[in-house]
Amino acid sequence: MSTEKTIPATLIPGDGIGPEIVQSVTEILDAVGAPFKWEKALGGVAALDATGSPLPKETIESIRRTGLALKGPLTTPVGGGFKSINVTLRQEFGLFANVRPTKTIVPGGRFENINLVIFRENLEGYYAAMENYIPYGDDPHAIATSAGYTTRRECNRIVRYAFEYAVKNNRKRVTLVHKANILKLLTGLFLEEGRKVAKEYEGRVEVNERIVDACAMQLVTDPWQYDCIVTTNLFGDILSDLTAGLVGGLGLAPGANIGEKAAVFEAVHGSAPDIAGQNKANPTSLLLAANMMLAHVGRQDLATRIDKAIEKVITSGAVRTGDLGGKATTTELTAALKQALV
Repeated sequence: MSTEKTIPATLIPGDGIGPEIVQSVTEILDAVGAPFKWEKALGGVAALDATGSPLPKETIESIRRTGLALKGPLTTPVGGGFKSINVTLRQEFGLFANVRPTKTIVPGGRFENINLVIFRENLEGYYAAMENYIPYGDDPHAIATSAGYTTRRECNRIVRYAFEYAVKNNRKRVTLVHKANILKLLTGLFLEEGRKVAKEYEGRVEVNERIVDACAMQLVTDPWQYDCIVTTNLFGDILSDLTAGLVGGLGLAPGANIGEKAAVFEAVHGSAPDIAGQNKANPTSLLLAANMMLAHVGRQDLATRIDKAIEKVITSGAVRTGDLGGKATTTELTAALKQALV
């Protein structure tokens, strides 16, 4: 957290609809007097076109300087041996905790009053897998193998982060989600460390356990039983998209990637090149991510103002983008949100 009047932060507009929603969000942040002093940086296809790399060294150095970034959707170029940009950022800066809150904003849906948070281990599991082909007969790719891994350190760290978040945010329960009945070592280690950490919070935060497939079923039948969910990398990726579907889709789903030396906040949806430049994109996911960024630097007051404006505009139903059943443009939604802040 910075005590300075302005807080340096890296701003990555990204690809496709990225520049449009970033423009919208920065206008709204300016309207509430957010303290960020932006360093603009390139990433994705836009960076590849300009520099020959989808993640230029200058962008990495900017994040290293500021320790804080807001990024629009980035497209990893197909082919050419390019590694996922998001995975690279997580590994480069040790962004061990992926935080995905899910909250009902649009009224009248199947699921009302959803308010839960998923904590996903961000560095290990099958997303850090060592993959290989094994030849058989005339087929050099006859068998594919994948060897993921987990460590006590990272299992402990992500579970502890979830419990600390629960304490600080008056959350009542943390659920450890695993598949230790089948993946007895890979996720058994996560469950073992989770139980150890949970004992330190007895009397302050409840704990329970769910096998991942049971958790997925319960999230679409009775999601209100969940408060905070902490799990491994692959399971967290799947479940966080599932919970986004409960409240209207990825257009309302923010994400934060937290490490000890840096934090990157993002819209979790894709770059949607099919609607890029058409003034149709919904900026809400990135705006909610910016709210998480404000809270991260100690400006919950500004985040609360924006949250109330989002709720006011979207609940009224008069100004919604196409993905939320309306006909408003990005520009019109931005203007409505700014007006709601007054």
